[in-house]
Amino acid sequence: MKFIIAGKNIEVTQGLRTAVEDKIGKLEKYFNPDTEVHVTLSVEKERQKIEVTIPVKGSIIRSEQVSNDMYVSIDLVEEIIERQLKKYKNKLVDQQQSAGFFKQEFIDNDYMDEEEIKIIRSKKFDIKPMYPEDACIQMELLGHNFFVFCNAETDQVNVVYKRKGNTYGLIEPEV
Repeated sequence: MKFIIAGKNIEVTQGLRTAVEDKIGKLEKYFNPDTEVHVTLSVEKERQKIEVTIPVKGSIIRSEQVSNDMYVSIDLVEEIIERQLKKYKNKLVDQQQSAGFFKQEFIDNDYMDEEEIKIIRSKKFDIKPMYPEDACIQMELLGHNFFVFCNAETDQVNVVYKRKGNTYGLIEPEV
């Protein structure tokens, strides 16, 4: 695996580089040797954050973890990615173009779907045109953390969602 390690508001010391390569290097049993692993280490106040992105053709394997210790974050992110790989292996390999990025032993090994994705409830509702601010109010009234609506300004389906710090986000489709 080829590591591309960058730091934001942190110097990537040899100790951090070694920790990342050792811990995330455990994943090389799943990937071909020429697979690139993009790692970004960042510090914001007391938050020590690691972001790992592994591009494979047709998909992106990504995880980020935050803790008050960078070495703890590194340990956590490796576990999450390994769990993702095992969980989604069949879906990744079904896209034949992605299979070339993985070692044959990983492809041949059957992993149990620990948490198979199942839709257990379906809901239908009328989408009424409204402005994003009104959609936020409706979302609050319903006690949800997101709300799907038809934007009265663009006539497109949008989603508003609750963010940290009592702020809101808006998701709009690109036209």
